[in-house]
Amino acid sequence: MSGSQTENAALTTALAFHYQVLIGLDKCFSLEDGQSIWFEKDGDVSLISSDALTSIQTEVKDYAAPLTDHHENLWKTLKNWLDPAFDHTQYGVLVLHTTQAFGATTRLKDWNTQSEEQRLEVIKTIFAERTEEQLNAEKPSQIIKLQKAVMAADKLLLKSVLGKVILFTQSDSAQELEKQILSQPLGIPKNNLKSYLDGLIGFVYAQANQQSWSIKHQEFSAKCEELTALFCKKEFTFPVFSGYAASEPDIELHEYRPFVQKIAEIEHHEMIPDAVGNWLELQNSLLEELDESALYKDKTISYQNQLVKKYKLAYSSAQLEATDTIKSAKLLYNKTIGEQPLNLGNDIPPIEYKNGLIHDAMDDEERDLKWKVGP
Repeated sequence: MSGSQTENAALTTALAFHYQVLIGLDKCFSLEDGQSIWFEKDGDVSLISSDALTSIQTEVKDYAAPLTDHHENLWKTLKNWLDPAFDHTQYGVLVLHTTQAFGATTRLKDWNTQSEEQRLEVIKTIFAERTEEQLNAEKPSQIIKLQKAVMAADKLLLKSVLGKVILFTQSDSAQELEKQILSQPLGIPKNNLKSYLDGLIGFVYAQANQQSWSIKHQEFSAKCEELTALFCKKEFTFPVFSGYAASEPDIELHEYRPFVQKIAEIEHHEMIPDAVGNWLELQNSLLEELDESALYKDKTISYQNQLVKKYKLAYSSAQLEATDTIKSAKLLYNKTIGEQPLNLGNDIPPIEYKNGLIHDAMDDEERDLKWKVGP
């Protein structure tokens, strides 16, 4: 049972963090020249501008329970913004961004239209509900500790912070955020949108290092243009092939496949990792649900048939010229794998795609292809 709870807790934390990333990604679309989005700088998500008045610090909360007068999310966030380590003067706006709706009887509903004096009176009134027994308990609850810390803050500092606070409630869920983000690009076919989103999310995560995690306006715009050019395709082009290098587990998992056995048969063992990597990358590309999936599969079948015809001719020549079975087979392998791809219309396929198709053909027992030459 304890193991299950730990796993669930870890998953909840991971999902909450991913939600924070989606909030930051969504804000990237509103960036202007010179602005940037930072994660974990002064809190969850920060929009940094040269002008502090237009800089925004956002604390992100993904909660189902309503936002009530005594909810920890409000008071913990206020405490963090009052901490001496946090310089509120760097920001013109402080946002509590939460999926929560206001509680039915909360005094916070008019917060965003109130002055700093009125907001101070609201939290004073809420705090006044605490009894002496609650405040002076030997082991006060966490919310009591937070409220006492906020109310003990310097009054000028407290008013300054309260004046900047915006409560953004009932914000979009992660699924709704993804839909909103995907409403930004124009001209990308529907079936390519998930790949576009995955590309953006991957880009955001990739900007993190041990020192900082930020996305600049110019870098984000360039990435959007790159992904739009990739997925907003008018003519058929091939999916991206990166030259995947198979890991040891990959090789162990597939070492008994016919195409791997045929390479081992000619003692060309050092070529197996690249072969498995090319084969896996081909298989994965055929599983992608891109807008041109059907066309890609049809072209792939046709292209593989051309490669097989070419290979059979090369194999026949190798048989005629063979003097050393293993050496001749290795030379045939090297020449075949090293050859540049055949043109397919006006497009030149990636070499990994070509080689993946050759290994796939070797894996097809009905084709009866092999590398070994001679008797």
